[in-house]
Amino acid sequence: MRMDEVFKALADASRRRLLDSLNERNGQTLRELCQGLDMARQSVSKHLAVLEAAELVTTMWRGREKLHFLNAAPVNAIADRWIGQYARWRVRALDDLKTALEANPMEDNAFVYKTYIRTTPEKLWQALTDPAFTSRYWGVTFDTDWQPGSRLVWNHKGVVMDGPDQIVLESDPYRRLAYTWHTITPEFAKSVGIDDDLFAKISAEKLSKVSFDIEPAGEIVKLTVVHDGFEPGSALLGMIGDGWTHLLSGLKTFLETGEPLPEP
Repeated sequence: MRMDEVFKALADASRRRLLDSLNERNGQTLRELCQGLDMARQSVSKHLAVLEAAELVTTMWRGREKLHFLNAAPVNAIADRWIGQYARWRVRALDDLKTALEANPMEDNAFVYKTYIRTTPEKLWQALTDPAFTSRYWGVTFDTDWQPGSRLVWNHKGVVMDGPDQIVLESDPYRRLAYTWHTITPEFAKSVGIDDDLFAKISAEKLSKVSFDIEPAGEIVKLTVVHDGFEPGSALLGMIGDGWTHLLSGLKTFLETGEPLPEP
C-alpha cells in the first residue's frame, strides 16, 4: 500500500460517498452501490477500482455476486503516521473516517480486513499456528495437527473450548488457513465479561468461520482475513470488529518488532 494512492482515493467526493455507503451497509454489490448515487454504473466501477487499488475497499465473490467491503487498514496506517505528528484539525477528515471505519467495520454478514506485514509467508504461518507465537500476541493456543477435518481445541488464557464442529477447514501452509470459530462457553463468557442475556444470544448462533489468505508481495506479505458465515442479525458479528482490528495490529507489530501490543 502506498500512501499517495490512499490520499488520491480519499480526495474525490464521489469515492467518499461510496465509502459512506459501505460504512452504512457493508458487503454491497455494484448494482446496490449504484442505487441512490447520481452516477453511471461505469463511473461507479472506475471509482471502486481506485478504492480497491488503495486497499480502502476489498472484494470477495459469493456465487456470481461480487461484494464490496470497507478495509480500515490503510486509514489506520495514515493515522499512525500523520495524525500524531501534525495538528489534529488539519487531518480531522481522516480521523473521522478512521473512527467511522473502526466503530462499525461490518454491517452485512462478514468482517473483511487486509494488511501488509514486513515478514515472510513462513513466519506469518508460524505466527498463526504455533502456540509459542499465538500465546504472545493473542493469548490463545490451538491443540490440533492443522490437517483439514482435524479437531481444533481452543485455549484462551486457561479457558478451554472444544466441540465436534470446531475443525480445521483448509490448511495450505504459507498460503491459506481456514477454520471454524470457537463455541461460546459459559466459562469463556465469564472470562471476557459477557452478561447472561448476550451469552444466551451468541451461544445459540451456529459457528462462523475465519480464513487467512497469505500472499507474498516483494519484501512484505499481504494478509487478508475474512470472518463470515454469520446468521442474519448475528449478535456476535457486531462484537468482533474491534477485537479483530486490535488482534491484527498486534500480529503485525509482533512480527515486525518482536513485541506484542499492550492489552486494550
